[in-house]
Amino acid sequence: MDTLGIVESKTIAAGVELADMMMKVADVELVRASTICSGRYMIYVSGDREAVATSVLAAQESGRPLSGSFVISQISPQVMEVLRKDAVIDEVNALGVIECRNVSSGVMAADSAVKRSAVQLARLVSGQGINGKSYFVMSGDVASVEEAADAAKEVLGKNLVEAVVIPRPHASVVRALIKGVR
Repeated sequence: MDTLGIVESKTIAAGVELADMMMKVADVELVRASTICSGRYMIYVSGDREAVATSVLAAQESGRPLSGSFVISQISPQVMEVLRKDAVIDEVNALGVIECRNVSSGVMAADSAVKRSAVQLARLVSGQGINGKSYFVMSGDVASVEEAADAAKEVLGKNLVEAVVIPRPHASVVRALIKGVR
C-alpha cells in the first residue's frame, strides 16, 4: 500500500456516495473519510498504484462536483501513519509548522518534507475547523527541520500560507500542539 488517493467533494452527501463507489470499484483501503469546513467531504484511500488510480478516476468521472483529487505514489509511511492517527514522538529539538491553503497540497508537502530530510512527522491536520486549510508539524534537529520546511515550500508554491521553524520550543507549546509527546 504505497499509493494514496485523495478526493475532495464539494458536497457532503455526494462525498459519502463517492467514498462508497471508490471502495466498490477497486481493492483499496479507506484510510479516512470525513467532513471538512465549508461543507465539503474528504476521502483518503490507499493501496497499490493501479487500484488507487482506478478508484480516484471513478470519482473524477462520476459527474459529482469535486474541489480536487490527487494520486500520490510511493507515499511516505510516516504520512500514512499520521493520517491514521497522530504520531508519538520522544524528543523535540526543533518544530516545523507548515500551513497550507488546502488539504491536498498539505499532504503532498508533508510527504516531500519527510522524504527530503531526517524529520519525524508528528501531526497532520486537514480541513476541519480551519476553513478547509491544512497544516502539519514535524520534529527533528534544527537543520533537518529547516531542510524539510524548504522542501515543503518548494512543493507548495502559492499554496503556502506560512512556514515556521522553532528551535528549542517550550514544552507547554509542544504539548499543546502535539498530542503524543512522551
